[in-house]
Amino acid sequence: MPKILVATGGGDCPGLNAVIRGVVKASISEGGDYEIWGSIEAFNGILKEPAEIVPLSNNEVRGIHVKGGTIIKTTNRGNPLKFPIQNENGEWRTKNRVDELVSKIKDNGFDAVISIGGDGSQKISLALAEKGVNMVGVPKTIDNDLNATDLTFGFSTAVQIATDSFDKLVTTANSHNRVMIMEVMGRDAGWIALHTAIAGGAEICLIPEIPYDLNKVLEKINTRYHQGKGYVNVVIAEGAKLKNGSVVGSKASNVGDEHIKLGGIGNALRAQLEAEKCAYQVRTTILGHTQRGGTPIAFDRILATAMGVKAFKLVKAGDFGKMVSYKNNGLTAVTLQEAVASYNHVNLDHYLIETARALGISFGD
Repeated sequence: MPKILVATGGGDCPGLNAVIRGVVKASISEGGDYEIWGSIEAFNGILKEPAEIVPLSNNEVRGIHVKGGTIIKTTNRGNPLKFPIQNENGEWRTKNRVDELVSKIKDNGFDAVISIGGDGSQKISLALAEKGVNMVGVPKTIDNDLNATDLTFGFSTAVQIATDSFDKLVTTANSHNRVMIMEVMGRDAGWIALHTAIAGGAEICLIPEIPYDLNKVLEKINTRYHQGKGYVNVVIAEGAKLKNGSVVGSKASNVGDEHIKLGGIGNALRAQLEAEKCAYQVRTTILGHTQRGGTPIAFDRILATAMGVKAFKLVKAGDFGKMVSYKNNGLTAVTLQEAVASYNHVNLDHYLIETARALGISFGD
């Protein structure tokens, strides 16, 4: 009986469980001639001795599509290309464990691997595919920053959470005549901020793709007030920065996590405004990981489930070295090389940029 290993890597994301369920349900509907297993905490599970892998049958996935997180856990500290190893003296180094991972996959009898993850995870998928592993990828990220797919599951839920929060801040901004700054995730892409700003009716939207001029931000704020009365709501992406400035963040303290931990630009903007003697009270809200958690909205449940089914069908057809892709309101597949070839920044000629400007939203430029 063919065996498929499923892994969820990188940050958690609404819809991960729906993908897992889609894979398992599709295998059952196709006659149940497949064994589906999950690797605990991405590929860390299969690398452990003994391997920490769990069977995934109908019982394990029943009803999980409505749950956030992932039943097989995840991590961003287990990249087999640069796996953290502690020396006897306590110092840390990295080691390429791809060959070892390939051996573990084969030794445990797996015929194919479905890797659910973002840009970093799909780069690992590509490395494994180049070593002869039968790989299928599924695009996951709330940031929507994978360029080979029109949408990634989890993004729409993150936008909904951000918009719900923004709606609440509008009323308190109005009540207190305040400038309210809401910081959202997105890393180096402004998709969450841009969608939230339009959905929520923001006055200012600051994104990584358009470094902002503080004087332009102040100018927009001032136009919203008359004799001290008025309010302004600002959405700012965590990767936004001043013109000629740099992102606000710090190196991860956790061993094996190579990401710069973005966050704090909302407070930085408040400090910048106050330093320039902004005449109005400024308050900041940082949504952080609330955007990753909780129940996925219906659209993400549907998209993630369909992607899980598509991933299984690619495995069954022997169409490996591919990533599931949502294109033109349908599902297709792209090569793993195409999947990681470029980053999905917000293009400055995107129709939503044009829409926002027409609504009077300032990008601080």
